[in-house]
Amino acid sequence: MSASVSLAVTHLVPLAEEVDKNKVTPGVLGFIVFAVMALAVWGLMKSMSKHMQKVDFKESPDAEGEPAGKKADSTAQGG
Repeated sequence: MSASVSLAVTHLVPLAEEVDKNKVTPGVLGFIVFAVMALAVWGLMKSMSKHMQKVDFKESPDAEGEPAGKKADSTAQGG
């Protein structure tokens, strides 16, 4: 754990002791973790969207109209 994280946790521990001990809540730290994870997912989705726009889904037409697999097999066997 880095020094800044441990310092932040030590400041949050007294806040947790002021809360009712019978009530379980995620608290500020839980919210911060959730917010960081939400931002990470948003960033990944934005990046994926940008990469998916670069992909060309159109197939190039074959000269003979054969599927690529059959064409490769016939050239390999015809040798």
